[in-house]
Formats: sequence, structure tokens, C-alpha cells
Amino acid sequence: MDDLRGIDLNLIVALDAILTERNLTRAGDAIGLTQPAMSGAAAKLRVLLNDPILIRSGRTSELTPRAQTLQPVVRQAVAEIGRTLTLRPRFDPATTERRFQLTASDYALAVMTAPLLDLFAREAPHASVEFAPLSALDPVDLLREDVAIASASRDVPGKRQSLFSDTMVCIVRRGHPRLRGGALTADDLAQLPYVQVNFADGVVMYADDVLAAAGIRPRVARGVPGFLPVPWAVAGTDMFGFVPARLAERYGEALDLVTAEIPVPLPVLVESAFWHPSRSSDPAVLWLLGILRTVAERIEFAGEADQPAH
Repeated sequence: MDDLRGIDLNLIVALDAILTERNLTRAGDAIGLTQPAMSGAAAKLRVLLNDPILIRSGRTSELTPRAQTLQPVVRQAVAEIGRTLTLRPRFDPATTERRFQLTASDYALAVMTAPLLDLFAREAPHASVEFAPLSALDPVDLLREDVAIASASRDVPGKRQSLFSDTMVCIVRRGHPRLRGGALTADDLAQLPYVQVNFADGVVMYADDVLAAAGIRPRVARGVPGFLPVPWAVAGTDMFGFVPARLAERYGEALDLVTAEIPVPLPVLVESAFWHPSRSSDPAVLWLLGILRTVAERIEFAGEADQPAH
């Protein structure tokens, strides 16, 4: 294969990093991929190109003759992707008409959207934000999006910065027959019907990991695609589920829900912003990250998640 038409964009990004760094570990670091993911990409590339790409030379690696001929072609391809998907070099928030691309979980959008749009209205009145639901993220996804907001525990490629945290809580309907002294036992968690959150294929929720580590296998009765449906699924039933505490506080009274103590410690949820390394010097993305930090501080410290800024 000489024209790269059989290689998807993810592999072009990976190939460019390998050709530049000449080392899989450094290549993975450059584009935000873990070592196993980088090794997998390299294996696919070797098959597609019918070439080892790198050959050992003493303690270092060198490009094969074929890889050397491909390097300028790949560099040009990546440059074209960058020119197509990145922003104009000049950026003034007061005058820009830029439409920002933001991917986030339903929970992050629920607590961030109102203050975020308020700041946009004041600082970038002609700009807009296009929101997309969170799914599996790879380097090309981060080239398409300006910023993705996801749990810090997720294996997301690219650069990151922490935004805000929340505690996970267990919710049940008020007056649940198994609730004793505000608590559920391990047996309760194993026997009661469970509302499980499924964000994307292969993504395991924090709480599921905790239950599994404690040897508890809940009886999954319903799967939902995010945190927001959980309170409605639990309301009026004997099911239980896990949500960030801010959602339990927001919807608990209206849906007649309470939080239940459980015999295993629930982790802290940390939401982080992720972006592609190639955007680290983009002034528009840097501005957006600053806006997200401001919103996150209000959520974390001022409790203004659902109130417009004043």
C-alpha cells in the first residue's frame, strides 16, 4: 500500500508519531495513547503496510527504507488533517463566530451547561457551542472535538486537566423495604434489582468496579446510557442505582428518593477536560479551557452549577 487510502485516520496519527519518534513508547506519549494501545496500532500498521516500519540498530531503532519513503507523505497527510480540523490562528473571543465542539457526559452537561453558556454570552457573544454525547474517544475524536469532558479514570488519549469532583452515592426510593437505618447491606446489593449505567462499550462505571472488588454481583434489571436516567428509573421501584451526589440532591426531593449508605466505599468522581496534543497552542482551545476552569470552580466551590453567573 503506497497511498495510505486503506489506513483510517487513527492509524495515520499513530504512524506519524512512530515515524517521528522512532520509538513506540515515545510515540504513544506524543499522541496520548497507552503502551498497549500504541503496540496494537503498530501491529495493524505493519500488516497494512507489509513492513516492520522500525528495525533495531544497537540500542535504538531506525526506520525501514519503506518507512523513510512514507514519512513525508504521512506528515503531509497529518498537516492536511490539522488544517481541516483546527481553528484559525487568530482568535478574539469578543468577535469570533467560532462554533466550538464539546463532548461530555450527561452529568457534566447537566451541571456545566447553564454557567458555560452564560459565560459565552458575556465573553464570546457571537460564538456558539455544539454539544455531543460522550462515547469511546480516540486521537481522531479529539481532532474533531475542541474539548472532551470525561472521568479522569477513563483511558482517554491526549492532554488533560482536572475540572471538578463529586462523590458517588447510592439512591433508592424513600421508604424502601430493605432500607434499615438509612443503609443497605451487601446482601441487599446482591439481591435487589440494579440500574446499571452503560456509557459506551468497554467502559465500566466506578461503582461497578467497587462492587466487583467487594465480591458483590448486583442483579442488573435495567441499563441506561448515562447518569441522568438513573433517578427516574429508580423512582417508585425497589431498584437501586448510583449517581453523583449533585444529581441526587437536584432530583431527590422531586422524585422522592433518598441516599443509602452501603458497606463498600464509593470513589470520588473527577471530571477532566481532554484535548488533542496538537491543539495545545491553539488560542481558541486555551480560551475554552480557561472558561471551563471558571465554570468548574463555581461548581466545585460556590455551588452555582445550575445558576447563571451574576
